[in-house]
Amino acid sequence: MNSSKMLRLLNRFGPFLALILVYAFFAFLNPRIVTFTALETIIQQSVIVGVAAIGMTLVIIAGGIDLSAGSIIAFGSVVVALLMESFGMNPFLAACGGIIAGLVWGMINGSLITRLRLVPFIVTLGTLLIVRGFAKGLSSSMPIDVGSTWLSDLLASLPADKRWQLIPPGGWLMIGLAVFVAGLLKYTRLGRHIFAVGSNEQTARLCGVAVERVKVVVYATAGAFSGLAGLMLMSYQEQGDPTGAVGLELEVIAAVVIGGGSLSGGEGSVFGSLIGAVIMTVIRTGCQLMGWPTWVTQIVTGGVIIIAVAVDRIRHRKLA
Repeated sequence: MNSSKMLRLLNRFGPFLALILVYAFFAFLNPRIVTFTALETIIQQSVIVGVAAIGMTLVIIAGGIDLSAGSIIAFGSVVVALLMESFGMNPFLAACGGIIAGLVWGMINGSLITRLRLVPFIVTLGTLLIVRGFAKGLSSSMPIDVGSTWLSDLLASLPADKRWQLIPPGGWLMIGLAVFVAGLLKYTRLGRHIFAVGSNEQTARLCGVAVERVKVVVYATAGAFSGLAGLMLMSYQEQGDPTGAVGLELEVIAAVVIGGGSLSGGEGSVFGSLIGAVIMTVIRTGCQLMGWPTWVTQIVTGGVIIIAVAVDRIRHRKLA
């Protein structure tokens, strides 16, 4: 088998192999990570990162970056909680409100990047602070507790009589959305245009692709998925937290890169990103079960991000 074929196989199955190795490593250190309770916790937390990673996959494939994802997640959780507790809104409408709020912020990101021709890193670094500030302003910098509704069941622990579902409803929703987005990328014109913009923006423009429109759609979609992740965060914590999801954008970006996405654009896999999200959650959960302090967890997570980016660069040199 030649090296190029091995590299393709590694690109396809590498994230899954990495998940097995990471999980086996922590299982060797502490068998508690293989218990049902630990697995359920991993799934619940993976959904929050995974949902946001679906949208981030589109952004990274298109050659962009979104550093505001964590702040939009927190903002979405606050909006949903605020609409239900302060305005007495129906839970479904409140959930839609949180997703729409994320979509609006995503459209703002995309519009600033395309209309003003600003660098995505700078724009989303700015909106990271702006959105977080709005979240704190809406909630007076205090968590908003939410009463028990069916939204709370999205990531709630499964009772004994519902263990046949295997994972909470929020997990199945994430999988369904991943299938839809993966199909969109593979079988639709928009999906082809997203890959074209990320591979070579100038060539895509010469071929008639509406580059600016594609970018706005991509960032708006990513914002909507971050808003949905905020709904999942609210369901998991049963409160809207303006200080929640701090630094989560780094885990989301790392999940996409670990899953085969390239920071240079033009490459990415929705299901690879979900595996990357699980890897990040396994690392965090494993460190917690080992009783390691938070600073150790942060060092390990940061190291994984650097390794993921380094592997991405090495992979591109090999293919070049």
